[in-house]
Amino acid sequence: MESAARFALRPIETASEAVPPPTSERERTLAVSATYLLSEEGRKASLLSGGNGCAVQEVTFTVPVGRLHLVGVDGNGAARLKLRPRFELDAQQRIVRKDHLPEYDVPPTLDELFRAAARNHQLERGYQAERSAARTKRREIDYELRIDIARAFLRDPSRRALEQPTPTRTYCFLVAESGRHLRFDVSLEEGIARDVPAEAFRRFKADVRARRTGRRQQRATELAVVNEKTAFVAEWIARHGTPDQKTRHAAGVLPLEEVRQPLAEEAFAPLSDRPQYVRDGAASLQAHLRQLPTFTDVVVTSTNLAVRSSDAGMATAAQWNLLQQFRAVVPDGDLRLRAHKLAWKQHPDAPTLTLFAIHVTRKVGPFVFQRDYAAPD
Repeated sequence: MESAARFALRPIETASEAVPPPTSERERTLAVSATYLLSEEGRKASLLSGGNGCAVQEVTFTVPVGRLHLVGVDGNGAARLKLRPRFELDAQQRIVRKDHLPEYDVPPTLDELFRAAARNHQLERGYQAERSAARTKRREIDYELRIDIARAFLRDPSRRALEQPTPTRTYCFLVAESGRHLRFDVSLEEGIARDVPAEAFRRFKADVRARRTGRRQQRATELAVVNEKTAFVAEWIARHGTPDQKTRHAAGVLPLEEVRQPLAEEAFAPLSDRPQYVRDGAASLQAHLRQLPTFTDVVVTSTNLAVRSSDAGMATAAQWNLLQQFRAVVPDGDLRLRAHKLAWKQHPDAPTLTLFAIHVTRKVGPFVFQRDYAAPD
């Protein structure tokens, strides 16, 4: 630290010093240092008064025991006047903390340093009191929030704690409406919030058991479908299979597609005279766009084709009549009028093309088959 500027330090008197204390008490003092900054004007003033003109200044003096509340002692035993951190009032009269050293335009006197330390000491107590009150208020708000969340959780059986981290009997995490994750710990909670971890753990274990049961039921259902298909295929091969197919089926090497294909043809045999929907969207959209002067040379490929399919919300008279004809032919089928909207990805503003198809779903034994047929647009 730079040596102190040489200037006069004028001691100040306070009301408490009007009555001299006993000699032994008055003689008890502590060597204290004070560090502060000088602005450019202050550095000039320091040089004019014979000082070193450094930006960081440190002076050492003695402080009587009656003013030790203005002094701080660090872990190395160095005593310093409390000038840092600084506490000031902002425009809203709130106490704010500043961690830099005070800066002066004129080298301060000892009087001014003591007054700065006394003001700093007084505002620090107010600052700490405000922070303590704010912490208390935050704790109260947090407690009320936790109680509200706990009450809502315990009252609603459908609510669940986060599964990661996994809930235990002693702690769990709930999500507040703000998205904040709150930890509920039996050792820290009060009131009904203490009941949350145990209930969250109970619900978590119940969900785990339900999922296991659901998976077992799903596997049993899937196995039943496989067994049904296996029996159906065996019966079909026995009745309609060729000698070669029967031999391969007995050896367990017959591809299922050799059975599915004739079954599909059997399912849609009543509609064999109807034209199927051809999925040539790129060529159809390209031909549609080239009829427009702006897109006479357009090239649409499958990579830049976007297709959005959905059930048609409206049907023309021709489409409705065709749908009724299909229903008369396959009354046991599930028939829907589908709309396929084709768009060009490279130019989203380009005209689109909507093609229609009648989507037919039929079952043959345990097998489900689907096929699309052309419909007028």
